Amino acid sequence: MKTRDNSIKINVLLCDTFPGRLPADIPTYVSMHEKLLKQVSDDVHFTVFMAMDGELPTVLSKDEIYLIPGCMYSAYDPLPWIEALQQWVRMAVAQQVFLVGICFGHQVIARALGGKVEQSHAGWGAGIRESKIIDPLMLDSFTDGTLRLLYNHHDQVTSIPDNANLLATSDFCEFEALRYGHHVYTFQGHPEYTPYYMDFYLKHLAAGQDPQVIDNALHSLSGYPHQGVDVAQWVIEMFNQYLSSDDDVG
Repeated sequence: MKTRDNSIKINVLLCDTFPGRLPADIPTYVSMHEKLLKQVSDDVHFTVFMAMDGELPTVLSKDEIYLIPGCMYSAYDPLPWIEALQQWVRMAVAQQVFLVGICFGHQVIARALGGKVEQSHAGWGAGIRESKIIDPLMLDSFTDGTLRLLYNHHDQVTSIPDNANLLATSDFCEFEALRYGHHVYTFQGHPEYTPYYMDFYLKHLAAGQDPQVIDNALHSLSGYPHQGVDVAQWVIEMFNQYLSSDDDVG
């Protein structure tokens, strides 16, 4: 059996720094992910690759997590770095490393593996939204059968790859969360968001958006508790199970 320390190594394939779109007390977008994961484990180490500048990991490890987070671009934008990222996703999936996608990451992984991403006919998804958990693997931990995350998106996955399993669904977004085997987990929602940040975004960065959508989103922040920490905890549990199964066969 392989031996490992208890630290969690997370490689962030950063696709956007969101300049001018963070409040003064949130120093970087990556810091939002760090704060979330440190609520789950006090021994988490982050390495950032500037995917938006073409920087991608070249040597991959099954002992580490690879995270593709949010972005203001669309997964279908014909940009060289997005095309390179999709090629990297196909390589990473083939090598069976542990991969997590958030919002843009959820969409770009689906598109890289043969799914379809489009601008949503339902409009802008914002605030806390509740979805129904479908996958028995997730229902084991989320026993009430519901998933509540913070959302901020105009695009959606509208057709999923053949090897995707549906984790959660809603009337607003059919493919809220997906699983590919036991080593790729993706979410349309933002576990790293907090109600504080969503409130800031809605009040300061949503100019030109539908006022009713903004009002509904603001109302949702006090109406539903979001489960970002629960999702992070579950993903880490899935990662630990993945490592254990790798030990068993290795």
